Amino acid sequence: MNESTFAPGGGQPGLAEHAAGLPGEDSGTRLQAVGSVAVRTFEARLAADRDSDLPEHGLSYAEFPYGSYDDPDAEYEPDPEYAATLAPDAARQRRERVGPTGRPLPYFPIPAPLGEHGPAQIIAMCNQKGGVGKTTSTINLGAALAEYGRRVLLVDFDPQGALSVGLGVNPMELDVTVYNLLMTRGMSADEVLLKTAVPGMDLLPSNIDLSAAEVQLVSEVARESALARALKPLLPDYDYIIIDCQPSLGLLTVNALTAAHSVIVPLECEFFALRGVALLTETIEKVCERLNPELRLDGILATMYDSRTVHSREVLARVVEAFGDHVFHTVIGRTVRFPETTVAGEPITTYATNSVGAAAYRQLAREVLARCPAA
Repeated sequence: MNESTFAPGGGQPGLAEHAAGLPGEDSGTRLQAVGSVAVRTFEARLAADRDSDLPEHGLSYAEFPYGSYDDPDAEYEPDPEYAATLAPDAARQRRERVGPTGRPLPYFPIPAPLGEHGPAQIIAMCNQKGGVGKTTSTINLGAALAEYGRRVLLVDFDPQGALSVGLGVNPMELDVTVYNLLMTRGMSADEVLLKTAVPGMDLLPSNIDLSAAEVQLVSEVARESALARALKPLLPDYDYIIIDCQPSLGLLTVNALTAAHSVIVPLECEFFALRGVALLTETIEKVCERLNPELRLDGILATMYDSRTVHSREVLARVVEAFGDHVFHTVIGRTVRFPETTVAGEPITTYATNSVGAAAYRQLAREVLARCPAA
């Protein structure tokens, strides 16, 4: 399967046309009409790549068009093999602008740069089931937001330290982690913060020491608010703080929900993952009632989706039926690029910048900016 099927810069609508000239230039060979929508075909995209003078890594953020330059009617036709994983009828999806969830797909414009930063919007990436894409989504959503000029802090709040590993950090070599920030009086976040290879994105790392915090916090006063107190001094420095929660509903997860303004629930399109969502929503409601009245469910993010299987389609349809507009329009499909990025220790937006996975998380970042804008 050819992964490099989207335009430089992540397949933004109208981006290649804006970079190369007016949309009408050379349109006879590069665009074809599909209904009322201008679509760049996969074959034409390959030809354009060969003729393009754009750098391989795509456009920088400063070169992204936004606002009135966006063309919501221009789309890119993905590799047919990949299109089958997102829509059983790709032609209908393009013609009627219907997303994988079966709902009309809104257009999420490229955001304008910010004049100033902060205070941060805190998002908890939470699901008590493991292996549903929490860490992958935290890394790649954070990187995509940073690519759009937002300052992002990722918090590894899982004793397994998967988020740290996914960003190229060896948890066993760390002297101080988020555990020390929680449990050591007088320690500042600057002593724990690590810079990542992604400009504008920082990390609060974790390792197995954090598992001790769940026991030690039991005897603390206001133990559910320990993380909120630790993050409070950092709010003016960032636009988004994303917490990667552990796969359980224990005290650490309650801490994350108490500190957060909103929750994103990554949900693998599989039956066992679907069963746990009801229990998670009950926990969110309890935290909202008793600890954090401002907490809200921003969305359920469907991950590991493959429409070639009836099971994936049925699970996604049931989620949309049950949660309606709380389900993100963006759906993350299966691709081998995600496990490759874990080995490489970097986000997919830098490891495979023109891949369909990178394009999906860039679209998710734009949808998040629309759903939960920074304060």
